[in-house]
Amino acid sequence: MSHSPTPNTPPRRPNIILILVDDMGFSDVGCYGSEIRTPNIDRLAAGGMVFSQMYNCARCCPTRASLLTGLYPHQAGVGQMTGDRGHAAYQGYLNDSCVTIAEALGAAGYRTCMSGKWHVGGPYDVRRPESWTPGDRTHPTPVQRGFDEHYGMLGGAGNYFRPPTIIHNDRFVELPDEGYYFTDAISDHAVRMIDSACDAPDDAAQPLFLYVAYTAPHWPLHALEEDIARYRGKYACGWDAVRTARHERLKATGLIDPKWPISPRDPEAPPFATIDNADMQDARMAVYAAQIDRMDQGLGRILDALRRGGIDRDTMVIFLSDNGGCHEFLDARAAWCDRLKTPLPGGREVVMGNVPDLLPGPAHTYQSYQRPWANASNTPFRLHKHWVHEGGIATPLIVHWPAAIEGGSVHHAVSHVIDLMPTCLDAASAPYPVQRACLPVTPVEGRSLLPFCLGRKSFDPSGDGDERIVYWEHEGNRAVRHGRWKLVSQFDGPAQRDGAWELYDLATDRTELTDLADAKPDTLAELETLYHQWADRAGVVDYAQLNA
Repeated sequence: MSHSPTPNTPPRRPNIILILVDDMGFSDVGCYGSEIRTPNIDRLAAGGMVFSQMYNCARCCPTRASLLTGLYPHQAGVGQMTGDRGHAAYQGYLNDSCVTIAEALGAAGYRTCMSGKWHVGGPYDVRRPESWTPGDRTHPTPVQRGFDEHYGMLGGAGNYFRPPTIIHNDRFVELPDEGYYFTDAISDHAVRMIDSACDAPDDAAQPLFLYVAYTAPHWPLHALEEDIARYRGKYACGWDAVRTARHERLKATGLIDPKWPISPRDPEAPPFATIDNADMQDARMAVYAAQIDRMDQGLGRILDALRRGGIDRDTMVIFLSDNGGCHEFLDARAAWCDRLKTPLPGGREVVMGNVPDLLPGPAHTYQSYQRPWANASNTPFRLHKHWVHEGGIATPLIVHWPAAIEGGSVHHAVSHVIDLMPTCLDAASAPYPVQRACLPVTPVEGRSLLPFCLGRKSFDPSGDGDERIVYWEHEGNRAVRHGRWKLVSQFDGPAQRDGAWELYDLATDRTELTDLADAKPDTLAELETLYHQWADRAGVVDYAQLNA
């Protein structure tokens, strides 16, 4: 497990901790401009490499599929969510032609562990766990896709105090009636996995790959009272004031160009001064902040475990989010919301949805923080989770590796979650498999970020020094970025079909305020051709046709 390299010389086989948080916006941690207390994440940033132009896939399942495989989500079989839509790219579970980081690193001699949310193994009815068949071909689980051990949930969300379907190595775990909080459980099991790896006898020691997939701060708004109290009243200033303050701090960090203006307040978010439920809105954001705070506390325990085991210098820690802040309104009348309802101990009823005058936080509530606060989470960008404008796909990325990476620097390389598989394999000196179960696998799409992290490759912040091309499609929302140029289209419903293309020069306008589609038709045409070539190659299906 442990090595003794000279400073800034990477060990041959580092331990790797990959930490993914859920539905957290670009500016929701301290080192990216937030007022939320995240000292442990900030410490990783101060001692590591911070990326300003890292992208996810706009939604939980596609990002996880892409992160785990180094492929675009359609190529891995998870082009939308976990339901089977009748097309290979939209089957809703990892396919047989992709290989996971755990499978690749396991073959290279790593011990592979996971604590947290899976959500790439097909649909599960949380109200009928007896109907589950974890591990059949259409419901692959972590232990069947390369992980030696897994603790957590197979689905996408649930009550933090009483998640209905927690499993350990494909066996259901019986939870206590009181004293359980899922974020803490994810952290505790991650710490146990690190301790177990460190306690292995020398002749059985293996480098560790640990995937820590928090559900925080995904709805429902559930947090411990002591954490909520730290933030109650802090958001009485309103979302406009929070956005302005975060924008100023972001400019000071060098993560964004001071010349980029903040995007206007979301058109569906009213001025805070005009609302009549300011205390409720303060409470919503306070609980959301408390969820992030608690996750950061758990991350601190994980870092303590690395130090305690003497492996902190030789461990690469990667931190990011799966999509931008979530605008979704939880309406108890909606069938999809009702399907999430599960009982509490003693038969207490859960009050589903964003009910007026019912403060969020306790186990018997089930709420979200809604669009105006999501707009603040995604400062300074436009739109939210689900869309592929910058607010939906921009994520913090921190890479911390004391033995190899000099701390405190910001890198502007265009990066994507497809890059995490090759980055991990590069750090581990492990090959990308060409076969899985005697079948050929799709070649990896990403590139290693390690040369950037180690200072071996530079990047011109103007956008001219990196002609990287990356792509997105999620539920009809489409985009391609080529160097400084981004072509993007918003899909708002079946009647719209393909939305009109918008064109932005992200080197001068990353907040996407000046559409150059009419001014630069040749650039638009070139990027549109690239997008359609990729879409054909990746198996993308027109979203209106997919839902016909």
